[in-house]
Amino acid sequence: MNFIERAERGDKRALGRLLSVLEDLSLETAWIVEYLASKSGRAHIIGITGIPGSGKSTLISRIIKALRGKGYSVAVVSIDPTSPYSSGSILGDRLRMQEHATDPGVFIRSVTTKGLFGGLSLAALAIIEAFDAMGYDKVIVETVGVGQGETDIMHVADTIVVITMPGAGDDIQALKAGVLEIGDIYVVNKSDKPEASKTYEYMLFVAEKGEVGRGGGWNPIVVKTSATLGLGIRELTEALDKHLSYLIESGEKEKRLVSRRAHMIKLIALKILLESLNSVVEIESSNIIEAVKSMKGFYEEALRIAMLSGKRISDLTSI
Repeated sequence: MNFIERAERGDKRALGRLLSVLEDLSLETAWIVEYLASKSGRAHIIGITGIPGSGKSTLISRIIKALRGKGYSVAVVSIDPTSPYSSGSILGDRLRMQEHATDPGVFIRSVTTKGLFGGLSLAALAIIEAFDAMGYDKVIVETVGVGQGETDIMHVADTIVVITMPGAGDDIQALKAGVLEIGDIYVVNKSDKPEASKTYEYMLFVAEKGEVGRGGGWNPIVVKTSATLGLGIRELTEALDKHLSYLIESGEKEKRLVSRRAHMIKLIALKILLESLNSVVEIESSNIIEAVKSMKGFYEEALRIAMLSGKRISDLTSI
């Protein structure tokens, strides 16, 4: 019995090995994703994003406890940024959820962005697919603290929860043209602090005016919580259940699965292109240096490198 079969039978160590393989996805292991995709599509994928410092990890820990209380199995994909210097990552968010480490119905995995703009890597998508295929009811995807550009989660999650906090008025205004446009549920966390009511009322106002949210037939829900005190968690999980019911009844659940798969294909294509490009650039480095020194022929050199990269991909697929 191979490690994929053992993972399907509930072996956590085998699942860990499977996720490690997916983090380094290659042409040789791409068949694994195809196999997982044939068995996935049932899980409720919950994306949690928002302003840095808004308490996402602590809130997720509370959500996990509430979901487990309802009998759901829960997997968490915690995305951490990659260092531009070492290519490493602290992977610290998982430490805040250690109270669930011994729960057999919970599996938490930290992965890096691999430097990709948009906040999600191919590895993260492959791991989401794995958790779905392994039968987890809820898959929570925690993104890095975001700005306007990190909106890849909208292509992946069924339900997007955007978290803000009291006193973040300027941040909310800055994010309005970005991540705040993609939410299905908005959470004002740290509601025990001053200005919480003001922030909550403002979020209600912009939600009712239709200035936030993905549109369609769903009206965004705004919830007040305090992760540290455990307030508002029941209301938040009820909002999650309500949105899932809407997705299923409206047919949006199937559409968002298609969107997730399409985004994965895009990232696989990007991975192939970048690997080919990096290889060609290394081989052709002397010519590139000459083009830089002479300050001439930049566009022509870039075009030549692109054509060589395309040829390498063509040669690879013909093997």
